[in-house]
Amino acid sequence: MSERVLVGQLKGLVDGPVSVSGWVETVRDQKKVQFVILRDETGAVQLVNPATRPAEDGTEQDAAALALTDTISNLATGTFLTVTGELKHDERVKLGGVEIKIGGLDIAAAALPETPIAADSGMDKRMDWRFLDLRQRRNNLIFRVQTTLEHAMRSYWIERDYIEVHSPKLMASASESNAELFSLEYFGDQTAYLAQSPQFFKQMAQVAGFGKIFEIAPAFRADPSFTSRHATEFTSIDAEISWIDSHEDVAKMQEELLAAAFQAVKDKHGAEIEELFGLEVQVPAIPFPRIPLAEALEIVKSRGYEVPRTDGDLDPEGERQISAYVEETYGHQFVFITDYHPEIRAFYHMRDEETGLTKSYDLLFKGVEITTGAQREHRVDVLVEQAKEKGLEPEHLDFYLDFFRYGAPPHGGFGMGLARVMMLLLGQESIREVTYLFRGPTRLAP
Repeated sequence: MSERVLVGQLKGLVDGPVSVSGWVETVRDQKKVQFVILRDETGAVQLVNPATRPAEDGTEQDAAALALTDTISNLATGTFLTVTGELKHDERVKLGGVEIKIGGLDIAAAALPETPIAADSGMDKRMDWRFLDLRQRRNNLIFRVQTTLEHAMRSYWIERDYIEVHSPKLMASASESNAELFSLEYFGDQTAYLAQSPQFFKQMAQVAGFGKIFEIAPAFRADPSFTSRHATEFTSIDAEISWIDSHEDVAKMQEELLAAAFQAVKDKHGAEIEELFGLEVQVPAIPFPRIPLAEALEIVKSRGYEVPRTDGDLDPEGERQISAYVEETYGHQFVFITDYHPEIRAFYHMRDEETGLTKSYDLLFKGVEITTGAQREHRVDVLVEQAKEKGLEPEHLDFYLDFFRYGAPPHGGFGMGLARVMMLLLGQESIREVTYLFRGPTRLAP
């Protein structure tokens, strides 16, 4: 058998023998000719076979040709197969300007004739059959874009001498708070918890002298939310750096990171994203706008919306309103909301000595929060007091507090949700569309 050629490579080949493998997307079984659209991970190609039908007058015909015609007639959508034949360039062929005349066909695995989902199936139905849903070209592109995005971020960090870490996802205590924790039995009499974030271990790396680190890994939240932007398991993009002066150093690093990553996506996939998703990838200009939270709340109020929350934070509509303001005023899709009150921030966020507000930010992208970042408090006595203020028992945080009892540099970092970035980048309405296999309160399969 000839060496397999990817569909995406066919246009660059000369006419002649070729072998391709993939799955059947459609079959047009006409009286005199048969057409099969075969798709692989790089694209689709038209296969053609001059149909040989049984002669009505009983004339003997080529048995092999008859068998091939019959096999093609009975191909079900989704059948995986390998085809050998003759490649021919033909500008009249709308699908890539090439076609393959079938010489031989080898079925690897036949599909059932009735497909359980269709183009108009609802999201839950498509999620039930996600492995079939992912065969769509636009879904394939989603994960190519994700690969490019992650690679570009890793490249940014590695070129600047960051260290990649892989922190444990089984923990003995909470990484954020005692709420939203998944617990599990751990060797009989112990209880373990799935990590809500790598926060404590990112900070441990600073105390260990690593200087600059990053991690792209799963995180878990036992949050019973059913919104378009929440999941119980998600991919968190995290970074932490030492020797900073404030959260501004973290924000500067993150905006550079995102600009580099978006540029890579635009360069590699921009045209295809425009074709399949109908939008142009916008590479954000640096610096991103920055607005203190108190000012943001006033701006939102001036636009006719008063945030109903009692804790002083923006709600989702408030985030959309301030982002609309930023788009109108600065022509920017990103905005850092800064200077949060300690009551609505984690105990380990450093506070400004003059204002009492935290040295922290949320980053909004197209009206949705994608990141929380901050300078961390590295003085152990201050950490203990701030933990107590939050109702946390310092003795339950001893393993974390120990990090700071033997010296620690000023440091800070951020955590960002990959699926939210992908959802907004590609203009989708839910993170379910851009998550390989979504996990939520009612979904544990497939």
